[in-house]
Amino acid sequence: MNAPFTTYGVDGGVGLTALLVAAARAIETHRHDSLAQDEYAEDFVRAAPACAGWPVRIEQVPDGEHNPLWGRFARYFGLRTRVLDDFVLRSAGTGVRQVVLLGAGLDTRAFRLDLPSDCVVHEIDRAGVLAFKEQILTEAAAVPRVKRVLVPVDLRADWVTALTSAGFDPSAPSVWLAEGLLFYLPAPAETYLIDTVHRLTTRGSALAFEAKLENDLLAYRDSAIYTATREQIGIDLLDLFHRDPRPDSAGALAARGWSTSTHTPFDFTRLLGRGPLPERNDALEGNRWVFAHKPHKPHEPRP
Repeated sequence: MNAPFTTYGVDGGVGLTALLVAAARAIETHRHDSLAQDEYAEDFVRAAPACAGWPVRIEQVPDGEHNPLWGRFARYFGLRTRVLDDFVLRSAGTGVRQVVLLGAGLDTRAFRLDLPSDCVVHEIDRAGVLAFKEQILTEAAAVPRVKRVLVPVDLRADWVTALTSAGFDPSAPSVWLAEGLLFYLPAPAETYLIDTVHRLTTRGSALAFEAKLENDLLAYRDSAIYTATREQIGIDLLDLFHRDPRPDSAGALAARGWSTSTHTPFDFTRLLGRGPLPERNDALEGNRWVFAHKPHKPHEPRP
């Protein structure tokens, strides 16, 4: 007899945003000019009652690309997926063999990416989220391309012990992703997470994360993206984002000797030739993608 189906963990709050991103990846997968492919994204969307009726192809959206949510915002998530895919693959190309996904959600990089066979992907998230993902992937007979280690722990708990107990080796180089995560955390939790990644990484490691620089998030409450997300699928992102003043995590890493670069998503739209471009009252205006590397040779930290 099959195990009872569960959507615990993705049926509301921040967990529901994982389904939003999965729907965006499904739409991206079916685009004629796709930036990223995820054959399992549609399965996640179709399995969860919370997103019944959501589109998985842009052709299912009445106003298509002009829809702020399923056109522009979904394309943003497709672009982010592609850019971070490339970041992980470049890191693997330098010899890194450990990948850590912080707040992994419905990430399927262990199944999608052409990583070296000796890579290990550690997925950290709440038990309910990972259980939902496992059920859908099992039903799809999905086979990971590399070793995959699930670390079912809330990032507000002792995830370091859980990660190291699951086999993560701090003495070996690693690449970390915090994709769409930090702005849901209180500022002290972000600082702790960044400090901990620094402590758990050796030279040759890398980290990518997404930040928001707006001083007042509520100034964008009536933006097209936030309005459409509230009205069309009932997710109020501004109620989920923490409104603490955000720490300068990129600066904190640079002060510890990491090399960092910060980009707008629009930089990659221009580089890849597709994706969102700036508009008036733009909810994406303050979004930044930060890429950090811990050099093989130690740098003198800033005084």
